[in-house]
Amino acid sequence: MSPSVVNHKPVAMTLWVKEVASKFSEPTYKNLVIPSRSPKDNRKAKLYDKIRELLYRKKAAAQPLSLVFTKVNQVVRGWINYFKIGGMKSFLIKFSQWLRHKVRVVIIKQWKLPKRIYTNLMRINKVLKCNFSDEDIHKTANTRLGWYKRSTGHVINFLLSPKVLGISKADRPGLVDPLKYYLTRKELQM
Repeated sequence: MSPSVVNHKPVAMTLWVKEVASKFSEPTYKNLVIPSRSPKDNRKAKLYDKIRELLYRKKAAAQPLSLVFTKVNQVVRGWINYFKIGGMKSFLIKFSQWLRHKVRVVIIKQWKLPKRIYTNLMRINKVLKCNFSDEDIHKTANTRLGWYKRSTGHVINFLLSPKVLGISKADRPGLVDPLKYYLTRKELQM
């Protein structure tokens, strides 16, 4: 009564196993689902460390956004392509939120002065037609919170949304959304 492997589909992660009860009975087939493996915690920590090193405030704010986005996109795409066979959707949801927050911090840090922050946020507000009041943007630009806390406000989160960060322009690529990229790679694999 030993099962023998008949058909192996690595893409769907299933095995068709032929069970033979005896010499004289018809074989039956079972569909065994193999659980998908996700990257280990130490690999996830290495990804966080690599991105943290690339988005170190002093270094990243001194470089043009095109260079920062290119490096971050290379690391994220490479990591996802390497681990795409594993299940990591919930991890990538958290990671993409953290990544966008770090990028917002770098952008606000590059703008530096409250006047420049105000003018750039007003310009984005006008283009996207978000209807934030002049007072809301003025409060955000002139707050004395640190860079990290300043980037958590709803005005900046809404104006520098994933859609806005993902827009590629002539001078810079858009920031890759890790979850969308993973799901497209997963679909291509199947």
